[in-house]
Amino acid sequence: MRGAPRFRRLAPAAIAASLCLVVSACGGDSDSGGGGGDADSIAAVIKGLDNPFFQQMESGIETGADDGGLSVDVQAASDIADTTGQLDKLNVVAGQDPGCVIVNPIDGTNLVQGLAALAAKDIPIVNIDSPVDADAAEQADATPATYIGTDNAEAGQLAGEHMLTLLPDGGEVALVGGIAGDVTSNARLDGFTEGVGDGVDIVQTVAANWSRDEALTQATTLLRANPELAGFFVANDDMALGVARAVSDVGRTGEVEIISVDGVEDGLNGVADGEISAVVAQYPYAIGEMGVNACRAAIDGADLPENVTAPIALVTADNVDQALESAPAPFEEYDDPFAALVD
Repeated sequence: MRGAPRFRRLAPAAIAASLCLVVSACGGDSDSGGGGGDADSIAAVIKGLDNPFFQQMESGIETGADDGGLSVDVQAASDIADTTGQLDKLNVVAGQDPGCVIVNPIDGTNLVQGLAALAAKDIPIVNIDSPVDADAAEQADATPATYIGTDNAEAGQLAGEHMLTLLPDGGEVALVGGIAGDVTSNARLDGFTEGVGDGVDIVQTVAANWSRDEALTQATTLLRANPELAGFFVANDDMALGVARAVSDVGRTGEVEIISVDGVEDGLNGVADGEISAVVAQYPYAIGEMGVNACRAAIDGADLPENVTAPIALVTADNVDQALESAPAPFEEYDDPFAALVD
């Protein structure tokens, strides 16, 4: 089993260059220090708290703020489609003049108007999880001071490499992505494909819109059409649980391998119960906490790294108890480059 190191290093050069294009111009002229707002308070605008992933992110933000002696206001979209509502919340936050704002946009451009209002007040912006579109931010003169997020291609690749250990003789595998065309989903699927190489036969890729119910339906169809199917790679844990239900319905639990990405509690419990073979855990709690440390450093006027890759870890039956005990925090140590800036 390949476990995660203490900190998942920044992606290889090609991936890092691509991320720079998404987040900000590499070597660009980003102002990361000294805000115009209240240095004792920060704010965060994240995606919907109907999803446990973002509940964990909120918890990490609140813990980081408490540890840093800051007050924090966390605002969330009502759901994954609430782009306008999320912008409205950011506009309200901008009017409150916090010392720094953490943003986790629903898409690359929906918060740009609000980011421009923050930038006009010299309030630092910390972008986490989902990147702000670089071109739109640059045009608005609102490039974030830093970006913190999972290397989704690496997460998918780690899943693919583990699938090869579960299917050493090969076999048919299906891929279940989120929303068709979604950058995060595509990166995970592409990483998985790279990880397995020609070691398995990928028979079909479908989209289940990040929905457990849709994943159940899609997996049921795939299992009927491919009776020799030996495995699934699924772009998040919630959909993986729908796939696991479909596998159970045809009496093949423990026979069809299922690997997903996220590491939310339900996913970890799925590993513990034997419904899911493994998950590549990313840590929204750590991402939120790192976001607060980045804000603290930005308020103090520190120069921030443009891109920081958050930790990931492979969770299997061998270490799932340890992962559950530590949840929502990572069960392996990792480096937070922002923590050194505020010590």
